[in-house]
Amino acid sequence: VKTTTGQNDVIISTSAGQAIRFNEADVRAMGRSAMGVRGIRLRPKDEVVGMDIVTDPKQKLIAIAANGYGKATLVSNFPTHKRGGVGIKVAAVTAKTGTIVAVHTLDPEASEVIMMSTKGQAIRVAVKDIPTLGRATQGVRIMKMAEGDTVASLGIVLPEEAEEE
Repeated sequence: VKTTTGQNDVIISTSAGQAIRFNEADVRAMGRSAMGVRGIRLRPKDEVVGMDIVTDPKQKLIAIAANGYGKATLVSNFPTHKRGGVGIKVAAVTAKTGTIVAVHTLDPEASEVIMMSTKGQAIRVAVKDIPTLGRATQGVRIMKMAEGDTVASLGIVLPEEAEEE
């Protein structure tokens, strides 16, 4: 659940590296018991890994794959579509990179990201050290993974949170 203004765009991303951007006005208001509407059409064996809100056209979208590869892409590279489509490539998914496990928008003031692995390894990376690449690229290794370990989650650290530590 994310807080919006009613005029923002929504980006939904999948483990197979697809993402769709649509205006939240395309989703009508419903009651609590309603099932909702389709945001993105999933292909077989695909699943949603993230949803975020676009609040600023200067934002970047960070995508992290299971084997520690990642990249940032300008949100402006993702055109607005109608909801319910299969989306467009957010990252190239290969055997080397693994599936996409986390996708988040980065505000221009975001300072760091924290990545956690399934075996408890954590790494803190400055946003400026994550390269901004095109949509259909696989990214670069951000986190070196131990044998049998994969990325479990990604967290964004804002400047005021970084100063407290």
